[in-house]
Amino acid sequence: MGAVRRDGLERRDALLDAALRCFVKQGVLGTGIEDIRKAAGASPSSVYHHFDGMPGITLALLVRTFERLFAHLSTRVVGTPSARAAVEGLVDGHLEWVLSHRDEARFMYQAMSLELGARVAEPLQVKKAELLAPIVQHLTPFIATGKLPPWPPPMLDVVLLGPSHEACRRFLGGADLSPEWMRGELPRLAWRAIAPRRERAMPPKRPRRKAPR
Repeated sequence: MGAVRRDGLERRDALLDAALRCFVKQGVLGTGIEDIRKAAGASPSSVYHHFDGMPGITLALLVRTFERLFAHLSTRVVGTPSARAAVEGLVDGHLEWVLSHRDEARFMYQAMSLELGARVAEPLQVKKAELLAPIVQHLTPFIATGKLPPWPPPMLDVVLLGPSHEACRRFLGGADLSPEWMRGELPRLAWRAIAPRRERAMPPKRPRRKAPR
C-alpha cells in the first residue's frame, strides 16, 4: 500500500472516529458535518473529499462497525463442532463484542433504529450479507441435517439474537442488567429456543480429558 493511500485511509478513519465521538455525545440526529469536522480538526475540503455528507459518514461508520463485529463473530462461530456450539458462540460473541465496544454498539443500535433512507439502507444490507456469508456457510450443514431450522438469516437473527439485542439496548441505556447474567443465560436460552426437541434438555458435551499417567 502506497504512502499516499495509507495516509488517506488514516484520515478517513480519523474522521470516522470523530463522528463516533459526536454521535455518542450528541446523538446521530443531533450531529452535523461541522461538528465532525471540528472534532477531527479537519478542513471542510478534507471531509467532503472522503464523504458525500452525513449519509455517507453514517454509512461508512456503520460498515466499519459491522466489519469489526462480524469479524469477531466469525472467530467465535466458524469452526465450531456442533449446532449448539455455533448458536451459543454466536450469541455470546455478540454480547462479548457489545460489552467490550460500548460506544460503537450505542451508535450501531441508535443508527439502525432510524429511517436511514435508501442511500444508506440498501448498500448496508448488501454489505451485511457479504460479512455474514462465512457464518451462514458454517451453519448450512447443520441446517441440512436438521440440527437447525431451515430459516433465512433474518429469521434466525430474530430468534437467536432478538433477546440479546434487546438486552444490549437496555444495558447500554443504563438498565440494571448484569453482563455476567447476559452472557451466562442468553446463549443457553437462544439454543433452547431453536434446538430440536430431543436436544433441548441435553447438557453441552465437554471435551474429554486425558487421564494422567
